[in-house]
Amino acid sequence: MTAATAAVAALPMTFSMTGTAVAEAPVKGAELTAHPLYDKGALPTVKCKERQVRARDLASVRAYVTGIVGCLDATWEQHLTAAGLPFRKVRVKHYGHIPKKYCGMEIGSDESMAYYCDRTDTIAFQIGKDWAANPYDLWLADMTAGMYGYHVQNVIGIRAATDKEPYRNKTHWREVMRRESLQTACLATAWLKSVWPLDRRTRRDWDDLLALVQGDRRGEPRYFGTTGTIKRWMRRGYAAADPGACNTWAAPSSQVS
Repeated sequence: MTAATAAVAALPMTFSMTGTAVAEAPVKGAELTAHPLYDKGALPTVKCKERQVRARDLASVRAYVTGIVGCLDATWEQHLTAAGLPFRKVRVKHYGHIPKKYCGMEIGSDESMAYYCDRTDTIAFQIGKDWAANPYDLWLADMTAGMYGYHVQNVIGIRAATDKEPYRNKTHWREVMRRESLQTACLATAWLKSVWPLDRRTRRDWDDLLALVQGDRRGEPRYFGTTGTIKRWMRRGYAAADPGACNTWAAPSSQVS
């Protein structure tokens, strides 16, 4: 998932300057660092068939993304239900242009974008010519799975727990944002491994996916993580196929840069 094309409703910036507890640990909430999501084990093996997709055919690209969401629903419903955690299917909405102020967010100007709205459990896709030009890359499936990761966080309470985190300052707030985003990147590849191999996919597809990753640019505020950091969490998820490998909240700050 690239930082420029995928986003989620921003966390509120509420800073706490009192006490010493925040300074002692990057993340305080046990709902984040010790969530039951990490205890269930590997994701179930679910057969997922990628739909046929044609370059520059927006309808087929949209159908492909919607099909991937169906696979994600099947995996996460089985896993979360078995873990005794809540589950709701995500909603999918395709736009020619995502409305300004969608879900209270500042919508970018990219030709293609995806946003998750936690208020309505909806992933909004704006698929333009750039995404449709070469839709065969595994990136399209991984990006969709990453957006679904935000939905998982929302449904099981991780999203709400981030709202309760007392942020010392903007730097700390951005770190919390990165932990949230890096977890979705890891959950996406954990799911990808659970359905691997997809039709006709090989190790080269995985290597090509990693080569496409772009993190926050140097000199700009870091909300998603550096390219190297994102790749490391993607590799962790893929190696384990287990959400337990994706506990970014308990990781030291050096691992979520």
